[in-house]
Amino acid sequence: MNIAARESRHNGMAVSDDRSRTRPVAATDPRAVRLIKTAGVASVAVALTLIGLKLWAWIATDSVSLLSSLADSLLDLIASSITWFAVRVAHEPADREHRFGHGKSEAIAGLVQAVIVTGSALYVGFTALVRLMAPAEISAAQTGVAVMTASLLLTLGLVAFQHYVVRRTGSVAIGADAVHYRADLLTALAVLTAIFLNTRLGWYAADPLLGLVIVVLILASVRTIALKAIDILLDRELPDEVHEAIKEVAAAHPAVRGVHDIRTRSAGAAQFMQFHLELDGELTLSAAHRICDEVEDSVRQRFPTAELIIHADPYGIVEPRDPF
Repeated sequence: MNIAARESRHNGMAVSDDRSRTRPVAATDPRAVRLIKTAGVASVAVALTLIGLKLWAWIATDSVSLLSSLADSLLDLIASSITWFAVRVAHEPADREHRFGHGKSEAIAGLVQAVIVTGSALYVGFTALVRLMAPAEISAAQTGVAVMTASLLLTLGLVAFQHYVVRRTGSVAIGADAVHYRADLLTALAVLTAIFLNTRLGWYAADPLLGLVIVVLILASVRTIALKAIDILLDRELPDEVHEAIKEVAAAHPAVRGVHDIRTRSAGAAQFMQFHLELDGELTLSAAHRICDEVEDSVRQRFPTAELIIHADPYGIVEPRDPF
């Protein structure tokens, strides 16, 4: 805990001024860490299984849409491996070189995923355009249907588990993983549709066309992943509702005269908040310290993973403030 204070004169009165406090980054809930790490391992395991199944099916069918799904799964494996590594790093405790912890490694993983998946989408799009110029019938359709049905069920189970983990932990890396696996569900449906239209109705162009549809879905997922990762890396403010909640909780303390200069950010599952409390200038340093402790405890009841920095100002002091 860092406390800086000085007794000064303000409007002819002795005031306790410039009091700020923080504390070491708290350890994340061990249950949440276990959930996140389990989700990372499950993602890698599913990706490996799907790659084996889709490789076998693509060799048997020569389907472009299935090839696009295979390429997506190959990159899923890379992305999921990065996620698995990132969540392990993200939940390492704070150290001398990283006093705020390692939470941003999740956002870095999300951004790397976005780059990798974009490369996958461009490759699949090129392959689909080439096949569109010379459409062909899909062979061994039953193999393709069996594999993509299995893929659909495996991916559905993984996405359901990932969403559960994200709801419980707020993990950005697992959330990014869930976004592109959710796109994989639509990919599997598109491949099954392409096989049906190609083999049953003779619409050979359906295979490369639906391959292009898959590309669009992949790029849409990339945009979501990249924007969220960039927001965290650039310390985007938490939603306005969080600011209002902080103000409401802090102002509820009977000794608090005002709250201003609220600033927030996030890194992984951790939230960082700082703000100024306006207190009676006649308070002793000990009294101001106690009030800040009580306000901190109240805010942390609302935001259990938050790390707080509180600065105490004498009420009525004139000083520069954030214009927003």
